[in-house]
Amino acid sequence: MQVKEILRNLIKFDTYKDNENQKIINYIQEILEEKGFKVDYKSKCLIMSINKKCKLGFLGHTDTVQSVNDWIYNPLELTEIDNKLYGLGTCDMKGGISAILKAVLDIDWNKLNYGIKLFFTYDEEIGFGGIKEINKLNIEIPENMIIGEPTNNEVMNGSKGLLELKIEFDGKSAHSSNPEKGINAIEKCIKFLNELKEFYNNLKLETDNRFEIPYTTMNIGKIDGGMSINIVPNNCTTYIDFRVINIKQKIKIFEEINRLKNKYQFEYKIINDINPFITESKNNKTTNFITESSFIQSKNRYILGTGPINPHEANEYITKESLDKLVNQYKQIINELCK
Repeated sequence: MQVKEILRNLIKFDTYKDNENQKIINYIQEILEEKGFKVDYKSKCLIMSINKKCKLGFLGHTDTVQSVNDWIYNPLELTEIDNKLYGLGTCDMKGGISAILKAVLDIDWNKLNYGIKLFFTYDEEIGFGGIKEINKLNIEIPENMIIGEPTNNEVMNGSKGLLELKIEFDGKSAHSSNPEKGINAIEKCIKFLNELKEFYNNLKLETDNRFEIPYTTMNIGKIDGGMSINIVPNNCTTYIDFRVINIKQKIKIFEEINRLKNKYQFEYKIINDINPFITESKNNKTTNFITESSFIQSKNRYILGTGPINPHEANEYITKESLDKLVNQYKQIINELCK
């Protein structure tokens, strides 16, 4: 079976919000069982392995985002034009899964001393539900893990951490003709954000050149407050996103948030708290986006997938050359680590 045929079959499954999760999982299982792989675990996730001794694992998520209205091609059909393969999930990341499947099908496992373990997850695009489910299982994760997210065939050995916060301020309503009677929650939020920005300007002076953007970033993504122009707002909520370069900086952020909490009297909720990671390598290349690699407790984690990198876009595509190259890259890694 050719890798393009596998990709074509994967694209046919509508896995937005895991709609056809069981169908795609069953398809992958059937392919691998014909090669001699055994099921280690199956729910909405699928874990399969060949040979009990596994030094290497691959991971891919089966879900996609929703196709937007401005697609020219049918998003659930693989369309090949000028060596480009169009389809929903070709880049993120059914292209990676098809390359994983093709690579392990091509390998003569009888000639290798070590086997391989394959992980297929769900709900990566929204809540990382699949990898969180796997982490609760008593299943050994191989010391070397490859995550097939799109990287344009470049090996990525690290990712920043993610800290997302929801911060809520309370005030006291009053008529705008006499605002001194009230407590303006939006003003409290503004003062807090100005002080947090000063803290951040110092925080970003610490750098790590292994990351493309070598410092921790902060984004004030949303502010929501008030009811009407003539009412002093009694509530305000802001959402803040940090992409952190190390755990030390994350601790500093929490210390500052808690200091400001005492000063401005707000409550906060942690939406996401994901640690950064770096796998030591001679050539450092890291991602600016979060993948399931951040959740894996494995000694060596690498991200390697197809290209070009255009996930979540209309007319998502990869090139045929990138897909074929990825299959060969995966086969080389298998032969080196499983010999």
